[in-house]
Amino acid sequence: MTPQQDQQIGKVGQNAASKLDEYRTFFQTAVRNPRMVGAATPTSAAVAATVAQVVPTTGTPVVVELGPGTGSLSDGIHRRLPEGARHVGIELGEGMVEHLRAHKPWMEIVHGDAGDLLALLDKHNIDRVDAVISSIPWSLLPSDAQNHILRQAAEALAPQGAFTALTYLPADQTPGGRRFRARLGHTFDEIITHTTWRNIPPILHYICRRPLR
Repeated sequence: MTPQQDQQIGKVGQNAASKLDEYRTFFQTAVRNPRMVGAATPTSAAVAATVAQVVPTTGTPVVVELGPGTGSLSDGIHRRLPEGARHVGIELGEGMVEHLRAHKPWMEIVHGDAGDLLALLDKHNIDRVDAVISSIPWSLLPSDAQNHILRQAAEALAPQGAFTALTYLPADQTPGGRRFRARLGHTFDEIITHTTWRNIPPILHYICRRPLR
């Protein structure tokens, strides 16, 4: 076996170990607190590729992930970001935070609640965000929590910024999902939806722009 082949096998082994750790961390959190993740499995690469389309590829943008979990979207976002950009993940789950810090060293991990978004951004000297990408389980949140977080996300956005939220397609038809969709309409001027079918279950994307101040 050549050194190159040995190195390639080692890299495959590292990637497999990282993926196993991701699933283990995800399922441990889901079992302990299913309302924190609101999902059955980490999202697919197809979902990550769709999400990443709102990420600026020029300048020095700031992208914030709300509830990145084990980082199943983070690699796709990271690949699009130009040099000098900031990629900040705000995560409430302690196990998830430890996993992200170990496996996504290029991301700024903030252990905190999305409900404290503006205070957390201020603490890290961020006054405007170019994209907010959310994986938190919106359909499981009460109305006041949905409104509180959305208003902060809208206030944090730069004028040309985008807010993207993900939900499982079936969850969109629950009372919490319908409430969230209506809340988006009261918060943003433009709302575009897209469904990624290459995920189990399918993922519904909301891409929102121009906050209604």
